[in-house]
Amino acid sequence: MIIVNVKENESIEKALKRFKKKFDKTGAVRELRARQAFTKPSIKRRAQVIKAAYKQHLQEEAAK
Repeated sequence: MIIVNVKENESIEKALKRFKKKFDKTGAVRELRARQAFTKPSIKRRAQVIKAAYKQHLQEEAAK
């Protein structure tokens, strides 16, 4: 449960913005989307390897 205390003289927009930021950090929406369809563990691993290779390539390019 996310709790956002509204401070005195604080607008609702600012409190809502803080709530949205906290909600995004929990990753609830990402998890919900991931659970909608089953992905095999081998496909998850393959995606992780591809992502790691891409990140490493970017780091090598930045180091040059």
